[in-house]
Amino acid sequence: MAVPELTPSLLHTDSKLPTLITGPSLGTAALPLWAPALPYLKEHFQVIAWDLPGHGASKPSTQGFTLAELASGITAMVGALRADGVIAEGAKLFYAGVSVGGATALQLAVDHPGFFNALSSICSAAKIGTPEGWTERAELVAKAGTPTMVAGSAQRWFAPGFIEKEPEISASLLHSLQDADRFAYAHACAALAGFDVRGRLSATTDRILAINGAQDQVCPPADAQFIAENAPQGQAAIIDSAGHLAPAEAPEDTAALLAEFFLAN
Repeated sequence: MAVPELTPSLLHTDSKLPTLITGPSLGTAALPLWAPALPYLKEHFQVIAWDLPGHGASKPSTQGFTLAELASGITAMVGALRADGVIAEGAKLFYAGVSVGGATALQLAVDHPGFFNALSSICSAAKIGTPEGWTERAELVAKAGTPTMVAGSAQRWFAPGFIEKEPEISASLLHSLQDADRFAYAHACAALAGFDVRGRLSATTDRILAINGAQDQVCPPADAQFIAENAPQGQAAIIDSAGHLAPAEAPEDTAALLAEFFLAN
């Protein structure tokens, strides 16, 4: 196990604005997931996304990692961006991630309190799926590759009718899954198998907004309510039109919720 090296993508740079670090879902690259929301976010934030190992711009992982190590990889990435002057010292810093990226938000709140001014867990949960399910998926993808996940992900990711309504957005997301490194994808599955912060949310001190889609089959609205009820500074919001990838499916609504919550004080 080791802290993975994460590659940032500078989606919108303006060091005078607060910085928003955006995280991916398993199988998606940062750009196709967050690009639809960028027009609505960039008036409020400098936006910097990160990719999972072996996804998008990040190099494949050579060994397994935990969610705690992934969270440490994010703080290391932010430290490097500060050293390079991309993120101004003292500037407000926020985090929003989807699915595994949302789980990482909760891990950051647990392990690195106060590092971010506030965080948002999107289409995620304090525990996602079962260890057995993730282990089985990791073994399948490591053996047969990420294309084996495309058909099932097309059903799980999107609300009914979205693929027909937005074929370019959905196709770019599914292509990023097909292009992901199979072993790094398997490492991320193994990390999710060991992720469970349900009993640790009560000790968090960060402001956390849990946003879930009303049509999400993977992380239903009850998962957002659990976070809001168990994190002392937690809140929940539900997007009626979204499935599992809210920034791509409901970009304006997602951006509005983030801006309202993060800039509230």
